[in-house]
Amino acid sequence: MDKNTITGFILIALVMIAFSWWQQPSAEEIAAQRKQDSIALAAKQKAEKEMKAAEAAKKDSAERAQQDSTAAFFQAMNGTAANVVLKNEKVELTLSTKGGTVTKALLKDFKNHEGKNEVTLFEEKDQKLKFMLAGKEQNIISTDLFFTPSNQTDSTVTMTADAGNGRQLVIDWLLGRDYMLHMKMQAVGMEGMFAPNYSQMDIEWTDQARQQERGFNFENQRSSLTYHLTEGGTDYLNEMKEAVDKPVEESIDWVAFKNQYFSAVMIAKDNFAQNALMTSLPLKKETHYLKQYAAKLKTAFDPTGKKPSEFEFYYGPNDFRLLQKVEKQSTFGKNLQMERLVYLGWPLIRIINRWFTIYVFDWLTKFGFNMGIVLILITLLLKVITFPLVKRSYMSSAKMRVLKPKFDEATKQFDKPEDQMQKQQAMMQMYSQYGVSPLGGCLPAIIQMPIWIAMFNYVPNAIQLRGESFLWMKDLSTFDPIIQWGKDIWLIGDHLSLTCILFCVANLLYSWLTMRQQKDQMVGQQADQLKMMQWMMYLMPVMFFFMFTEYSSGLNFYYFLSLFFSAAIMWTLRKTTNDEKLLAILEAKYEENKKNPKKTGGLAARLEAMQKQAAELQKQNEKLKMKN
Repeated sequence: MDKNTITGFILIALVMIAFSWWQQPSAEEIAAQRKQDSIALAAKQKAEKEMKAAEAAKKDSAERAQQDSTAAFFQAMNGTAANVVLKNEKVELTLSTKGGTVTKALLKDFKNHEGKNEVTLFEEKDQKLKFMLAGKEQNIISTDLFFTPSNQTDSTVTMTADAGNGRQLVIDWLLGRDYMLHMKMQAVGMEGMFAPNYSQMDIEWTDQARQQERGFNFENQRSSLTYHLTEGGTDYLNEMKEAVDKPVEESIDWVAFKNQYFSAVMIAKDNFAQNALMTSLPLKKETHYLKQYAAKLKTAFDPTGKKPSEFEFYYGPNDFRLLQKVEKQSTFGKNLQMERLVYLGWPLIRIINRWFTIYVFDWLTKFGFNMGIVLILITLLLKVITFPLVKRSYMSSAKMRVLKPKFDEATKQFDKPEDQMQKQQAMMQMYSQYGVSPLGGCLPAIIQMPIWIAMFNYVPNAIQLRGESFLWMKDLSTFDPIIQWGKDIWLIGDHLSLTCILFCVANLLYSWLTMRQQKDQMVGQQADQLKMMQWMMYLMPVMFFFMFTEYSSGLNFYYFLSLFFSAAIMWTLRKTTNDEKLLAILEAKYEENKKNPKKTGGLAARLEAMQKQAAELQKQNEKLKMKN
């Protein structure tokens, strides 16, 4: 660094020092600035102090307001819980003075799956019912209050929560002669605690549905949160899917926490408002609980107390006839359709079960028969009713069987693949000449299918089978194990069911007889198609074994009986049919039609027309190929 540079840096430093000294304030200016800073600091500290004081005052005010409003229910929010029992010959209900609602429901006329002579539908740890009222300064929650019981008998009790100064929340309970429990909730002198336009209360109802039957999976598939729409009809949450706070857009009459054979139902006189929130969560087998249910509801509430909020509760079995009877005990004058808790299937299947199956079961049980005998008798009755159609169908197949050699001879010239349409036309012409229908043999399956589906829906929901034993089956409503092991195996479960095995064996036998009968009547390409379908027919019983191993022995027993009798009828008809006589009758029919030819009609005519159109289209396609 040279001399000139050093001199420059020194001059710059001197200039900066001089400028700083010149800009420095005087002693008077420093004193004034200090005074101003002191005033600003004091103002800031004062503002912070005032803010803290305001927040403290606000908090203190809120606490005082809370203390003042709580003081209204101070006595009701302190106490010791006690139980009050309402009972009749059917049910015993325990109410707690803490919350004033039912905490335990015990059904006397039924055994649990362990053999004890009572069914506990729920206990306090399982179910909670909470009524919530939004006051001006305080939310009043029924589960926080202790109620004082009065007017207590075996069927009635009045629960009163005292708010002081003549203000009370009163709940009246009345147990009917069966399973219906009536409730009235009324506010007394409390109108000043609510906003002028307040008119609805909130309700939260939760329940862990207990496993009541031996077969967990089978019961779980038939347990669902169900509700009835005010406009009519019922709906439910999917049994096997999770649903959390699912809204129901329509208003509803009742909500049911439903097990396979028992339900807890809550009914509102003034309906539950639109957009109720429903929850259903399937639980695991090891918990011994089926579902976690919850319903968040709103309904009418009159703060003046002039009109009580009224509810009815049903704690009882899902018995179709009983539900119809108990519904008449309701004082609300509504068409509640509570019998819909017994699921009878899709609309067509429901009609069969509603107007046939139930009446037949009612009629047969009047004679005091064991339910196993009832299943045998109803199977025989159905076979008798359908026998004329089954016989007609069988004879149609028998005609096809005896004519098969003639069909083979008449169509042997059409062996090439491109001649199949002509072969079908020739066969249809022969069907018409001999007066037979190629579709007549399908009738047994068409007849049996609706009945099978109807019984599939009815038997698992028929509480009459619950606990009923027959032969080796200890309980017709659940599976009948011939061997059990402690751990679930994929597809099989933890047991082998004897009735399921019998059903599948009978299904194999029936499939074999059916395939043999169809084989005897198929011609040409039809026979080839039958071979392709045969393995599927034999695979079905194997699939049924895995599907029905958890199903009730009553249902498997019915299917076994139905297939066994069907196979027996088919075998008997085969043995009693004289093929030579039948062929002679058909030949006579053929000769008669030759002398008096008549126009083909019905299905045969339509099939023939379709085949002609297809043949014409095939010819046109061949001509186009030749041109190209």
